[in-house]
Amino acid sequence: MKRRWLSTLEWLFLFAGLVALDVCVWVNASTIVYQAYQDWSFDETLRGLKPSVRGFVADEIYWAFGGAKRKPVTPSGELGQQQSTAPQRPLTRDMLLGRMRIPRLGVFVMVREGADGGTLERAVGHIPGTALPGRVGNVALAGHRDTFFRPLRNIRKDDSIEFETTNGTYRYLVQSTKIVTPRDVSVLAPAEKQKTLTLVTCYPFYYIGSAPKRFVVRAVEASTVAENVATPKHPSGKYLRGRHSTQVAWRTKTSDGGDQ
Repeated sequence: MKRRWLSTLEWLFLFAGLVALDVCVWVNASTIVYQAYQDWSFDETLRGLKPSVRGFVADEIYWAFGGAKRKPVTPSGELGQQQSTAPQRPLTRDMLLGRMRIPRLGVFVMVREGADGGTLERAVGHIPGTALPGRVGNVALAGHRDTFFRPLRNIRKDDSIEFETTNGTYRYLVQSTKIVTPRDVSVLAPAEKQKTLTLVTCYPFYYIGSAPKRFVVRAVEASTVAENVATPKHPSGKYLRGRHSTQVAWRTKTSDGGDQ
């Protein structure tokens, strides 16, 4: 009787392990396909074309059989500069904003509007209410520590971060990193007269379960860094010329039980 019970228990554990493996494979595979489609869709948008699932599948089949891939599209304008002063489209939940690169760490990920669980499972999320690339203020992005933002554990000062949008490509240089509590929303506050980028993920990176802290990367747009270095100052300490600052209001929700 005891042997039969142990045998049944072994089969139950084996079944649970297979289910967990299937779920893990499905989640990872669906994320890879989602990222690939969004990357392709973003390029189609930059070309002035309307993306569709049928077009994506057709292109993938064409490339699988040796077809030449089209050259990647680069948004117009110089890297690191504000390419457009046109008003931004109203943001909607899960809206595709662009793609982010951290070349030294090999990070290449699509960015969508929103920081809810559904968005962060498939992409990096732009925290609602924070600034958009190219505007004075703080662009805040959130990502999971066990997927897209895992490489942030190796980030260094002066690492380059590129954010491509339909308005252009913006380049930021890492200034600092720090560890905060989930309730510390001061990391989302914009620096005066600066264009900054903040990346937020859970910490520690290898913590099992819901992580108790947040790892924060702070970067400044490259053009802002150059201007602050090159602009002469008045004896009073004020810059002879500068940029208008804007007030960015936001509402963000955090919880001690949340994880990224």
